[in-house]
Amino acid sequence: MRKNKLTLYIFIALVLGVAVGYLFNVLVINTVNTRISNAQAAMVSVQKALPGLKGDTTDLDYKMLVRQRFLLTAHIKTDETLRDNRLQGFTILSDIFLKLIKMIVAPLVFTSLVVGVAKVDNIKAVGRIGGKTLLWFLGATLVSLLLGMLLVNLFGPGNAVNLTAPYADPGTVLQATPFSLKDFIEHIFPESFIAAMAGNQILQIVVFSLFFGIGAAAIGEKGLILIKVFEAITQVLLKITGYVMYLAPLAVFGAMAAIIAKQGLGILSTYTVFIGEFYFSLLILWLLIIAAGYFVLNKRVFTLIGRIKDAILVAFGTSTSEAAYPKLFEELEQFGCSSKIVSFVLPLGYSFNLDGGMMYMTFASLFIAQAYGIHLSFAQQLTMLLILMLTSKGIAGVPRAALVVVALILPQFNIPEAGFALIIGIDPLLDMGRSATNVLGNAVATAVVSKWEKELR
Repeated sequence: MRKNKLTLYIFIALVLGVAVGYLFNVLVINTVNTRISNAQAAMVSVQKALPGLKGDTTDLDYKMLVRQRFLLTAHIKTDETLRDNRLQGFTILSDIFLKLIKMIVAPLVFTSLVVGVAKVDNIKAVGRIGGKTLLWFLGATLVSLLLGMLLVNLFGPGNAVNLTAPYADPGTVLQATPFSLKDFIEHIFPESFIAAMAGNQILQIVVFSLFFGIGAAAIGEKGLILIKVFEAITQVLLKITGYVMYLAPLAVFGAMAAIIAKQGLGILSTYTVFIGEFYFSLLILWLLIIAAGYFVLNKRVFTLIGRIKDAILVAFGTSTSEAAYPKLFEELEQFGCSSKIVSFVLPLGYSFNLDGGMMYMTFASLFIAQAYGIHLSFAQQLTMLLILMLTSKGIAGVPRAALVVVALILPQFNIPEAGFALIIGIDPLLDMGRSATNVLGNAVATAVVSKWEKELR
């Protein structure tokens, strides 16, 4: 009954968040948004006029345009700060919840993964389970990327946009850095475990936990004492998770109200086609994930989905799958998955298995290319998929990681970076869907590996 009530409260919070956000947008934020829109429109005009005058920087018209650009930028930043301040009452609700969840995630990943590795009988078993897990993750990643590429080419959501490059304040655009194998490797291995814990660097915590768990298992009885302590800590963290989850409806309400209050209901209609086609594509991906799960779990896959619906709603409402991690961990154990498999597979999934994020990266990158009329050959698109597959693993745990990767990929294919501004405004809505999909994908993966290992009750 309590679980059903929590689901109901979260859903009600979603609806109320939209309603209250709309009223706040109309009554409080609308004037500020109007000033920002007018200033951005003026900025576009200035940006168009400047190139024709750059030949003579002493020209009075050129100087006037430069000064006008400076003043418009200052006005935009001032109004954006004012708008954010007025929304603090909403954002603080989701911020508190997310901080509490992040407080739990890093130590829970560490203790649970150490216990999971140490409980595995031997190193060969660790390799066997890890191999099966990564094989599933690789298959899911490729399916997500290829499906995204296929559907965005089929739908062509960017073909009808035909927008000139909008003004984008450099301060609001996520800065991309060139991808290199060296950076990728350095990001995987932690220089300091304490720094990795403090920064919630899940991938680095996973690496250290694997070594720690293997070492604890290797020292025999002394290691068993340590493992029992870590098991107790894991149970304490899960109990804390139960308390924190009572705040989930408030967090979902605050997050939704802030998005709608800031962007208005217009965000739901401005890019209706793109948003609709993206969510339709996610639906197809969900069906494929569930079908793959059904192939291994049979009808129990539907029981699994019923158990994790709260975790999915939390991820959807807060736009982060990390917020659902502790709840998902608990539900998978109650579903019947072995604790050692959950402890081993789920942390790996949060680093390597971002099904929703993968589809989004393909969809968003090719959408921007279509918006500018840039045709990418099949070979170029496959190359893009390979780069996306590699770089996404290197930034696991980075806030809005999928958005960061899109910013990185555009210049590598000569796609105007200004196009990044086309998706910034609607990214929070898209992030909700991809976060929920990440939760589903990792839940099914954990259950499947448990079944393969004959560890599913």
